[in-house]
This record gives sequence, C-alpha cells and structure tokens, in this order.
Amino acid sequence: MKHWILLLILFAAAAQAHKPSDSYLSITAVPDSDELAVQWDIALADLEHAIGLDADGDGAITWGELKSRQDVVGAYALARLEISGDGATCPPGPVSLLVDEHSDGSYAVLRFAAACTAPPDSVQIGYDLFFDLDPTHRGLLRFDSGGDVRVAVLGPDDAEWSTAGAEASAWSTFLRFLGEGVWHIWIGYDHIAFLLLLLLPVVLVRGPAGWRPAQNARSVAWAVLGIVSAFTVAHSITLSLAALGVIALPAKPVEIAIAASVVAAGIYNLLPRPIGRGWMIAFGFGLVHGFGFANVLADLGLEGSHLAVTLAAFNIGVELGQLAIVAVFLPVIFLLRRQTLYRRFIMPAGSLIVALVACYWLVERALG
Repeated sequence: MKHWILLLILFAAAAQAHKPSDSYLSITAVPDSDELAVQWDIALADLEHAIGLDADGDGAITWGELKSRQDVVGAYALARLEISGDGATCPPGPVSLLVDEHSDGSYAVLRFAAACTAPPDSVQIGYDLFFDLDPTHRGLLRFDSGGDVRVAVLGPDDAEWSTAGAEASAWSTFLRFLGEGVWHIWIGYDHIAFLLLLLLPVVLVRGPAGWRPAQNARSVAWAVLGIVSAFTVAHSITLSLAALGVIALPAKPVEIAIAASVVAAGIYNLLPRPIGRGWMIAFGFGLVHGFGFANVLADLGLEGSHLAVTLAAFNIGVELGQLAIVAVFLPVIFLLRRQTLYRRFIMPAGSLIVALVACYWLVERALG
C-alpha cells in the first residue's frame, strides 16, 4: 500500500500542470526599412525558473524585481534568438521591457528592433529558448510583412524557420499546427485522465450483483462512439469560440474546472447510476476542456484566414491524438473486461486513484 501511495504522489507531482510553456514572438517588417520590429512575450514563471526573478522569495514577482533584472532577462533571451535577413545576422538594438497579462498569467514583454544590412527578401529565425530546461516549450511565431501574416510553432525539433520556401507555406503551417494539436492532447494529462475514466466502465454492465462484463461488442462500440463524439463536439465548440475571441476566460479557473471534471468522472464510476449517461458527462465537461485547448491559439492574435487555418489544423490534431489514445486503450480494456481483477480492482480502484490525483491538481491549481 505504501508503494501505491508513493507512486500516486510522484504521478501527481509530475502531472500537476496542463498549460504548457509557451512564448509569443511577433516580428514585423518595417515598410521601406531594413529594420524588423520585434515583440517577445515570455512568461514570468518560466523566467523565474530559468534565471530567478523573485528576489525576496515571497512567491510574487513585482515590477521592481523584474526591472532590476532587465539586463539579465534581455541577455538571457537574446542569447537564445537569432534573426537573419538573406543569411546575414540582424543584430538586436536596445531592449525595452514591459509587462502584459495573458490568459495564463503575467508575461515579460521585450521590444526591440533588429537591424539588417538591407531590406531583406527573406528572414530566417533560430530559436532556442528554454529547450534545455523544458523540451515541451514552444515558441509561437507571428511574422507580418506588409499584411502578409505567417505563423509557425518553434520547438526542439523545429527550432529554425524561414519566410522562404516550403517552410512558410500554408500547407506547412497546417501540418505544424496539426502536430501541435496531437502534442497538446498527449501532454494534457488531465484531458487524457478524464477521457479514460469515462471509457473504463463502457466494457461493463452494472447489475444487482455489481459489475459484469458486457457481452455485446456493438453496444460497447456505440457507448464509446457517444462518449468520444460528445467530448469532441463540446470541446470543439468552446475551442473555436475562445480562439475566435467570442468568449474569453482566464486560464486559472479553467484549469481548476478541468481538474474538478476529472474528480467528478472518477466519482461517477464509483456510484450506482443509470447506464448510458457517460456521453452527457463528456459533453458537459468537454465544454470546459475546450477552453483549456484554446489558450495557445487565442494569445497568437490571428485574424481571418490565418486563424481559420490554424484553428482547423489544431482542432483536427486534437481529435487525431484523442482517437489514437482510444484506439490503444479500448482493445485492452475490452479484452480485460471478463477478468475479476478488472471488474473489482482496475476499474473501481483505478477510478479512485485518478480522482485522488485530480484532487491534488485541483488544490494545487486553486492555490496557484
């Protein structure tokens, strides 16, 4: 039992956060100039982890603490960003420092001009921020050249980007955000936990003597289809509304609500209930989960066709990642459904353990 408790604590600590680490890099080609105007928004929480900003250790980063470290922040960030025009380095000028609020908290805003030797026909970006500390970190790039807006996601495996060639094509952008959608569902422990909790009982039937294995594969398939479809439709609705700016919710209450949804799904599996209501839980809480997916797109500030492409790609990626998880998980529990171990331990005890982990997430997120 002690080993189970230890594993529970370790898992909770490792999977406590859902919102991945992102920075927002906006580069605008100044008309009739050899300069590129750069704004780089970097989360204060990430900078605190990397170089330390909270001088008095009170858990709050003040403007004075950030301002006193302006040179360190600028040097740290610029050492991990390279901007070139037509292959020649465009060195950064003086950096001004501001603070802005994003959906997931406070960000340091670095503004500077990168001076190229001549107005560049093509611009190349090399990005290496936080990759040594957090391989899940992503740099979300928005490049504007006379109204021609291009977006990209920069990660450890895609740390370089150019306005020239296939790297800047709409299809390449679509594929990149498709991959980001898959990645975000795979690293979203809370989303996965919620979905798998709803799937655990679909291979069983509740009777007077307790759980028994479902005999009809078709009924199991319909139950799974209902749950997955309801979850997909629900989070697609709120993901789209949030990314389009129709509804805006701060990240903290959303993350708290997502953790609460996992707790509710775990408890749902432990209580007597009418069969076939999993899709209702999936839809209701799926609306909340959609807001959790949306932040990565909402903070990019895209409009029109650019937003439509990235939104479609990201959402499709989320669905593909979700289907991949279901495709692996469902055959396993279907084969195990006749085992007493599954009915009496894996399903109920697994639901309880995940619900307790989610309680930890809920408290951790509520307390900041």
